[in-house]
Amino acid sequence: MTLMLIDSASLWYRAYFGMPDTLLSPSGEPVNAIRGYLDMAARLITQYKPNRLVACIEGDWRPTWRTDLFPDYKANRLDEEGDEEEPDTLGPQIPILLDLIEAFGIPLVGADDYEADDVIATYSVTQAGPIRIVTGDRDLFQLVDDKRKVSVVYLAKGISNHDLVDLNWIANKYGIPGDRYALFAMIRGDASDGLPGIRGIGEKGAAAIANSFQSLGEVMEAAKKGDDRLTPNHVKKLLEAKEYAKIAPKLVNCALDVPIPDLDLKMPKKPEDLSEIYQYQKDYGLGASIDRMIAALGW
Repeated sequence: MTLMLIDSASLWYRAYFGMPDTLLSPSGEPVNAIRGYLDMAARLITQYKPNRLVACIEGDWRPTWRTDLFPDYKANRLDEEGDEEEPDTLGPQIPILLDLIEAFGIPLVGADDYEADDVIATYSVTQAGPIRIVTGDRDLFQLVDDKRKVSVVYLAKGISNHDLVDLNWIANKYGIPGDRYALFAMIRGDASDGLPGIRGIGEKGAAAIANSFQSLGEVMEAAKKGDDRLTPNHVKKLLEAKEYAKIAPKLVNCALDVPIPDLDLKMPKKPEDLSEIYQYQKDYGLGASIDRMIAALGW
C-alpha cells in the first residue's frame, strides 16, 4: 500500500521552468505549469503505482513560528512588497491547477502556518510505509527512513533521470551516515532558504562533523569542551555561532505534528461523470495532459 506524497509547489515550479511558455490555452493564457504538473504526476503514478496519494501544499511558505525564530528565513525570496517572488505567468495558473487536482478527487492538504514540507513530514511519520515523497527539495532527505520504507523521489535531474533516495544514496552523495542529513544541513546552511548554517564551515566540514556526532546539541557540547574530534577552527566557528545553533534544530527540522485532516487517502475512483474534467481540458487546451492523468489513475 504505497503512499505517494507530492510536494506540489516544487512540482509546479519544475513544470513551469521545464515546459515551454508557448503552451497556451485557447484564450492565450499560459498553461505550461498546469500541463507539466499533470504530465509529471501521471508519469510518477504510473511508475510507482501508489495505492494512496496526497498533493501537499503550503499553508504558509514562511511560517510565523520560523520567522519569529529567524527573521531572515526565506527573506531572500521576498519582493519589494513583502510577498513571495514568482514569475508573472505562473501565479494565475496555480488556482486552476488546484481546482483541477480537486476535480480529479486527489486529496489536497495544507495547514495554516505550516509549509508543505511539514505536512509531508507529518504524514511520513503517521502513515504506514512504503512512502514515496516526490520533490525537488533536498530538505526532505531528513525524512528518509529505510526501516519504515520512506524514500524521496528526487527530481533535481528531471523526471527521466530522477533519483530514488534512500539512506545509502545520502551516504554516498554526502559522505555522512544517511540518517544524519538534518544535522549536516544545519551546519552547512542553505542559501535558497536564507539559512547561514555555521558560518565558516562548508559542506566538507559539515560532513566531517556529522560523521562524528549525532545531534547539534552534542556538537555544541563538544565544542565547549574542545573535543579533539573537532578541529580548532571548527570549535571557533561553532562557538561564534552558538546563538544560531540554539534555534537551528527547530528551524531546519520539519514539524512532525501538523494538524492534518482525517481523509481517505486511497487513489480516487473514477467518477460517474467526467464532464467537469473534460471541460477543463477544453477551456484551457490541456489536451493529452488530461488524458495521461486519466490513464495513470486507471479510469
